[in-house]
Amino acid sequence: MGDRLGWIGLGRMGEAMVKRLLKGGHAVTVWNRTRSKADPLVEYGADVAANRQALADCDLVFTMVSTTDDLKDVLFADGGLVAGATKPKVVVDSSSISQEGSAEIRKRLEALGVGYLCTPVSGNAKVAKAGKLLMVSSGPRALYDRAEPYLQSMARKVMWVGEGELARIWKIAHNTMFGVVIQNLCEITVLAEKAGIPRHVFLESINDSVLGSMYTRYKSPVLTNLTFDQVTFTPKLLLKDMDLGMAAAKTYGVAMPAAAATRESVARMVGRGHDHVDFAILLLETARDAGIELTAENVRLSDGLES
Repeated sequence: MGDRLGWIGLGRMGEAMVKRLLKGGHAVTVWNRTRSKADPLVEYGADVAANRQALADCDLVFTMVSTTDDLKDVLFADGGLVAGATKPKVVVDSSSISQEGSAEIRKRLEALGVGYLCTPVSGNAKVAKAGKLLMVSSGPRALYDRAEPYLQSMARKVMWVGEGELARIWKIAHNTMFGVVIQNLCEITVLAEKAGIPRHVFLESINDSVLGSMYTRYKSPVLTNLTFDQVTFTPKLLLKDMDLGMAAAKTYGVAMPAAAATRESVARMVGRGHDHVDFAILLLETARDAGIELTAENVRLSDGLES
């Protein structure tokens, strides 16, 4: 394929995705605000850039950051990727940001002659490490066709859903459901346990039923053993995505009562100081509301993500 690839953003997700690219035989130059997160990738074959503009001569630069403002900063601020005379041909962004913010970024990049592809993902860092991400793109079809071989290196499936920011709507809808499902899964798990069913038995039965999914399976070990220090996604980030979902619902005139209730539950969890832990700690809050205190069962369950 011969494209020069760059990568900005090496949190849990970004690091795992870069490793998949490197294992797929692609040369990648990486940059991260905290250099110490980039250096370990050298042993996997990555080059580490001294600054963002050092990636400007790449053909495709992938970005994976936390917020719309973070993405604007790495692209357009002083020393940003496209702030100099040399610019990459395409930016492929996998951050979870708003449709409106993404449209603004597209307009600014295209005015500079830089192509822009939205490519949010379904899955956490462990899913990414196992190569089981779903990656959904929107933007010009020709850009998707160019990026698709690299996306295939990181995912079990890749899809193009249309032009513009449609992939942002897909991600917002996806993560809104993400919140609603964990809310309901915690509620029914507490119901079953308070009635007398051991937590691991109940979760195993759900996973083997028509309601089981990759999502319920990979959360079951955490819910069983209360290992919330094994972070896949924080309550604060989930609240951000629930807010994006509610804003989109207002824009398009769609009533989402289940999502609205979940948003308030997640906001309460954040307000109680739960941060830097996995969002599944919602289970403990739900149990306390039901008048019970949970203990770890220390049972080994498969999460279905062994690579």
